[in-house]
Amino acid sequence: MKTTTILPLLLICAVGVSAQTDNADKNKKTSEKDKIVTVVSKTATPLELAKAALLAHGGDKFKNMKTLVVIGTADVSGSPSTTFPAPFVMTYAGDKYRLEISTPFVQFKQIYDGQQTYSSAGEISLPPINRLGLPLLPKIEEKDFTVSALPDAKKKKVGFRITSPEGFYTDFFVDEKTGQIKGYEASYEVNGRTVTTAVEIDKLREVEGVKIPEKYAQRFETGNLTVYANFKAKDILVNSTVADDVFVMGK
Repeated sequence: MKTTTILPLLLICAVGVSAQTDNADKNKKTSEKDKIVTVVSKTATPLELAKAALLAHGGDKFKNMKTLVVIGTADVSGSPSTTFPAPFVMTYAGDKYRLEISTPFVQFKQIYDGQQTYSSAGEISLPPINRLGLPLLPKIEEKDFTVSALPDAKKKKVGFRITSPEGFYTDFFVDEKTGQIKGYEASYEVNGRTVTTAVEIDKLREVEGVKIPEKYAQRFETGNLTVYANFKAKDILVNSTVADDVFVMGK
């Protein structure tokens, strides 16, 4: 966003322009915040809540994000009482994604190349990443994606459900003060087995105008297996260059 007797005058003008710009930016941010808070209530429609949440996470910048790379550590366990640290890397590029978690015992890897999914652990598998969780948010007004109310069992919470054309859905819960997503739950079927995942977001980080979860807890349930993971991002890169071979199966 920028000799003798003239210089002070130029400086004063520059400061004045800067102040006007700062005030305009501040007023714009205040206006957006007011717009978010106004619609975030239990009386808002599901679509109003979804639009407010999208705006709270960056609006068009979130919607038009091309790539996202998140690097950090996760405390992983098979029970809430026993955990071990594991570095992780999540890479997204359009519909493609790659997730790697390196535990002391085994390396979990999942890749979606835009057409098919590979998982190193058959019991923990995800639908295409743009059909689950926050990547659903930019699609709220796309054809065949539906935004509806939360099911009766969850209606005490402020939130909404997004369902993809294939029937994958995520229930989102909204922070009434900020309009941001504070958690979500999803359930889907893999090879005849129901998998449930729940996420609670503790902290967001703004990068390039986009708010991305920096610290969050996630739980996977597959019927006979439950996995807990507390993620903490160290590096978050938005719209960086990502090579195509990152999403090659088996690599």
